Amino acid sequence: MKYRDILDKVPYSTPFLFVDEITDVSENSIEGNFTFVESLDFYRGHFKENPVTPGVILTEVMAQIGVVCLGIYLSGNDAPSSRIAMSSTDVTFLKPVFPGEKVTVQSQKVYFRFGKLKCKVSMRNESGEEVCFGSIAGIVTH
Repeated sequence: MKYRDILDKVPYSTPFLFVDEITDVSENSIEGNFTFVESLDFYRGHFKENPVTPGVILTEVMAQIGVVCLGIYLSGNDAPSSRIAMSSTDVTFLKPVFPGEKVTVQSQKVYFRFGKLKCKVSMRNESGEEVCFGSIAGIVTH
C-alpha cells in the first residue's frame, strides 16, 4: 500500500483532518507530519492574545497518524470497510505548539491483535524537540 492510498482511506476531512503526509510506514511503525496553519479555527479562542494548540488536538494528530493511518496500513485490503475508534490514551505534554509549526509524529506498534492496535507515539517539532509522547490504542472493526 502506498502512502497516498493510506491518506485516501483516512475517514476524516477538513477541518478535522490532521495528516498532511505519511513519510514512512512498515508493519511495525509509521511516520507522518502535519502543519498547524494559523487560520485553524480553534486558535481564535484558545488563549486570545497568545494562541497555542490545545493538547486534545495534539493527541488527535498523534492518533490520526500513529493509530488510524497505521491501522489502515495493517488492515490492507480490508481498510475500505474498516473503522478505527480510539479506545485509550495516556499522553504527556512537554512543549507548546504554536500556529505555523510543523510537527512530525512517529509511532511504534506495541501490538495489533483481536482488532486492537496499541502504539507508542511521539511528536517532535521542526527543531527535533519532543513536544509530547504517550500510548494510544484504538479498535479496528470491519
